[in-house]
Formats: sequence, structure tokens, C-alpha cells
Amino acid sequence: MVVMKALLPQTSPMFMAAVRLIPAGLLLILGAAYFGRQQPKGWQAWLWISLFALVDGAMFQGFLAQGLVRTNAGLGSLLIDSQPLAVAVLAAILYKEKIGIGATLGLFIGVLGIGLIGLPPELITALLSGDFVTILQVGVFTLGEWFMLGASLSMAIGTILIRPVVRYADPVMATGWHMIIGGLPLLFISSQIEQQQWQGLSGWGWMGMAYMAIMGSAIAYGLFFFFASSGSLTTLSALTFSTPIFALMFSSLFLGENLTLVQWIGVVLTLSSIYLVSMRGAGQDSNEKTNIDQDIADTTMLPASEQVVVSSVLPVLQQPVNESRIRD
Repeated sequence: MVVMKALLPQTSPMFMAAVRLIPAGLLLILGAAYFGRQQPKGWQAWLWISLFALVDGAMFQGFLAQGLVRTNAGLGSLLIDSQPLAVAVLAAILYKEKIGIGATLGLFIGVLGIGLIGLPPELITALLSGDFVTILQVGVFTLGEWFMLGASLSMAIGTILIRPVVRYADPVMATGWHMIIGGLPLLFISSQIEQQQWQGLSGWGWMGMAYMAIMGSAIAYGLFFFFASSGSLTTLSALTFSTPIFALMFSSLFLGENLTLVQWIGVVLTLSSIYLVSMRGAGQDSNEKTNIDQDIADTTMLPASEQVVVSSVLPVLQQPVNESRIRD
């Protein structure tokens, strides 16, 4: 996020978004092919990958790049990383996942936290005083913050889409192809509406573009969706919640961006809400594991009479042994 914001004076947003996706997708596909992963097969695989590319590739990166033009990196990262709240709601609607009281409380706290982070100070004052005339005049979010919220929602929908995608395609290969397919519309839009996309890039600028493509996309996306398809998504998501902290820290160090006291309160509320929502997933994972362990125990436990024969030597010495039963 910080590198993208620093590069914007040297390039254009849609071109930067396309360069972040297409080379990274090529790297992922080549790496996946080297390790023997299969290419997507069948129209269903390509249909889901294309939908995944439209939402999580083109829309997410397009909204992100346009949002960064109009807001700062730290605030943008906080708005985008509120997406686990949207994921919880979408998962409850689409996959019938239960949201507990703690997670519901977390969702409301998250809405309050995002409001404190993104709403203009005069609008917050008007809300507290009940001055609805000022609210209508000021508006809710600025255009840049709306773009960031659009990026957050796109990322949330992309996370939901990974389930049907991995039913028909390898997760790493699908991630690579979705980045290429999603980057092509951004490159086309850039060629139509933008000018001087790369002419102003310095040597450091090209290094920043390479960093975004390799570290920020190829490695980050590849690892995220690989573990999301095979490991605990709750645990993985909990690690990604630390990204706003790093974005705020680095944007403060390198870009001179700072949040107000009210926005810092919003930061604390937002991270607290995300923690509450993630704890709902952790509790579900624990309950599911307990149920699975119980099912295994029920299916493998021997009848009481056979348990005596197996576990105790004394009854075997005292009672006649049915050798055929022991063999069975």
C-alpha cells in the first residue's frame, strides 16, 4: 500500500494496478507448472476463475488504485482490511454459517470504528449533535474512501468465491490465471483513458513496481489462497489483520501521514471488532474438531465384552478364549 502510494506521482493508477497483476500471474503460473500443478480444465473451472478474476482482480485492484489517488495509504489499508466483517456477513447468507453474539457485537463495533476512521470531523460532530442539515450538505465518505470500501467489498466477495473455484481448479494455478485475466481489462482501460503511464518512472520506480508484482501479489496472493484452500482460514485471516498496523506505521515513517485521535479510536474499535469476528470462527473450528474426534471414537470403539479381552490380561487367563473371535 505504501509503495503504491509513493509511486502514484510517477505513473497512472490503472496501469499500476495492471502491472501489479499480470506479471505476478505469469510468475505464479510458471512456478505452479514447475512444481507439477495441473492447469484448469473444463468450462466450469474457467467460468469460476473468470468470475474470480473480475471481482478479486479487476474490481479490487481498480478500486484500490483509484482510492489511493484520493486518500492516504494508512487510512486506505484500514478501510480495505475491514473486509473480514463483510466476509462474515456473506458467509452467513451464502453458506449458512452461524454468527454468534460476540461476532454480531463485533460487526456493530466495526461499523462504528470505520465511521470514526473515515467520516470527516465535521460530519461526526453533526451526527453527535443531531444536525441532519449539515449531514446532508457534507455527505458521508469522500470519493476516495468510497473507492476503498468498494475494494474491501470486492476482496470480501473474492474470498467467498475461493470455495467454488478450488472445486474445479488447483488453487495456486487458479490464482495465477485470475490475476492475468483480471489485469487485462485494467490494462485496456489504462490504454484508453491514461497517458504517460511509464515514461516518468525512475529506476527506483521500476523497483517499486517489481516489489508490488513479486512480493505484494505473486507471493502474497499465492500463499494466501493456497493456505485458504487447505488450512485454517480463520487462523490465516487473523494474521492478515495486522496489515493495517504495518500500513499505518510505514505510511507515518515514509509518507508523513498521521491519524487524528478520533481516527485512532476508530482503529482500536475496528481491530477489536475483527478480533471478535475471528474468535467466532476459531470457536467453530474447535467445535468441529471435537465433533469429528467424537465421531471417530464412536465408530472405532469396541463393545464392552471385547474391550475386556483386548485391554486386560487377567480376564483372558480366567475365561476360555474364542480364538476365531480374536482373529476377527
